[in-house]
Amino acid sequence: MGRLSNTILSQPMGQSPSELDMTQQLADLWRQIRTPIVAPLLQVAVNICLAMVVMMFVERVYMCMVIVFVKLFGKKPERRYKWESIKDDLELANSAYPKVLVQIPMFNEKEVYQLSIGAACGLSWPSDRIIVQVLDDSTDSTVKELVQMECQRWASKGVNIKYEIRDNRNGYKAGALKEGMRHRYVRDCEYVAIFDADFQPDPEFLWRTVPFLMYNSEIGLVQARWKFVNSDECLMTRMQEMSLYYHFSVEQEVGSSTYSFFGFNGTAGVWRISAINEAGGWKDRTTVEDMDLAVRASLKGWKFVYLNDLEVKNELPSTFKAFRFQQHRWSCGPANLFRKILPDIIENKKVKFWKKFHVIYAFFFVRKIVAHIVTFVFYCVVIPATVLVPEVHLPKWGAIYMPSVITILNALSTLRSLHLLVFWILFENVMSLHRTKATFVGLLDLGRVNEWIVTEKLGDAFKSKLGKLAAKRARLKIGERMHVLELLTGIYIFFCASYDLAFGHNHFYIYLFLQAAAFFIMGFGYIGTFVPHS
Repeated sequence: MGRLSNTILSQPMGQSPSELDMTQQLADLWRQIRTPIVAPLLQVAVNICLAMVVMMFVERVYMCMVIVFVKLFGKKPERRYKWESIKDDLELANSAYPKVLVQIPMFNEKEVYQLSIGAACGLSWPSDRIIVQVLDDSTDSTVKELVQMECQRWASKGVNIKYEIRDNRNGYKAGALKEGMRHRYVRDCEYVAIFDADFQPDPEFLWRTVPFLMYNSEIGLVQARWKFVNSDECLMTRMQEMSLYYHFSVEQEVGSSTYSFFGFNGTAGVWRISAINEAGGWKDRTTVEDMDLAVRASLKGWKFVYLNDLEVKNELPSTFKAFRFQQHRWSCGPANLFRKILPDIIENKKVKFWKKFHVIYAFFFVRKIVAHIVTFVFYCVVIPATVLVPEVHLPKWGAIYMPSVITILNALSTLRSLHLLVFWILFENVMSLHRTKATFVGLLDLGRVNEWIVTEKLGDAFKSKLGKLAAKRARLKIGERMHVLELLTGIYIFFCASYDLAFGHNHFYIYLFLQAAAFFIMGFGYIGTFVPHS
């Protein structure tokens, strides 16, 4: 009787002997396959990820060394190239100024169309030497009517503004820009400035950019920096600002200073029209028509200039839905372009080897592919898995030290947000799932590869109404805001964190619990600005 009692007491409460046997069998099976099968495979994954971390580390350190040198000893673009103010000529009058086309592509931009049209029409330039071209692909008839009326209003003030529409949306933005260049009145234009619908250039924009093109025949593009008017709107916009400021402060600056090449940002830039034509014009084979054109123009020998001190105001996506659509396009498009343009880069005879190496390795492979994949696979899959398989060796230099240096170098571009560094790390790791998925869609040319959804902008007018609508806010259906992959990843990381807390010795659970919480918060859509339904 005593033995029977001891046996019963030794069993965990609530589990029958059969359940205990099954649990024990699963534990035995895991121990049998863990060491000979799982551990070697996971070690290979760790080693591959460590190699990618080293690539990222070397690239970031190199970029920061170059940017420090540029800041201390480098010449500003105005000194590297010939630049001088355009002087009036009494004999030639306004014909001394080149004719400039200003293109504003838009699609159902109800909240911001007035901002961009007003800013473009307010550009300081001789009135007979500038044409503002509004390319309206809107499908909403009310928005179309509003945009057309705004163009007519500015035309009545003497502005040379053209309102152009198409009977289809073929090629999306690239198709609209290409169609806009075909109009007869464009033939006399030498340069084209492009602004998305939420961009607001200062009046002096053309005076700062056009002289580079006028006095330097080898320059094909002048790109300005973006300035975010709503970066303080919510935590998500602050996170975006941290990522994008590194891109502008370091990546674009280094590319311009060393190789005279960087990716055109699609807006806030001025192109030499002959450079566009020589490169083959706008193509809609990917969702990054701007990057496509920049690479092709660079392969033709054209140089690009980036002006870090010339800022153009614009808006960051403040809803999580809009941000996800934007990030899909920004991650899928470059990967797909890399797949399609790689042979052209390799076979090109016009540019030097080191420039081709920079474009292939640094610009495309490390920044557009490796960066997304290693962030998700290593920090959200492989590192959590190592707590379940203690036989795997994970060196601290690859798991902690190098990633910390990479993160700090990135964050130094936005000193005002250093206190948000931990939130930024967690946010970027969650978004890396979405970006990695999009990267593989682009590399493999899968179903959503050419998906183009215009990034929603709220504008100041809408934000002023937001408080009034908040009281009427209706709860979204759970299915509308849930993101299943993020939630599943969060569950996986939470399980690994719990296992590490109970049985581990390396204290990864501190990071893992925080990362799991970030996946749950974003998986349920509790981030960004909430847009109520009126």
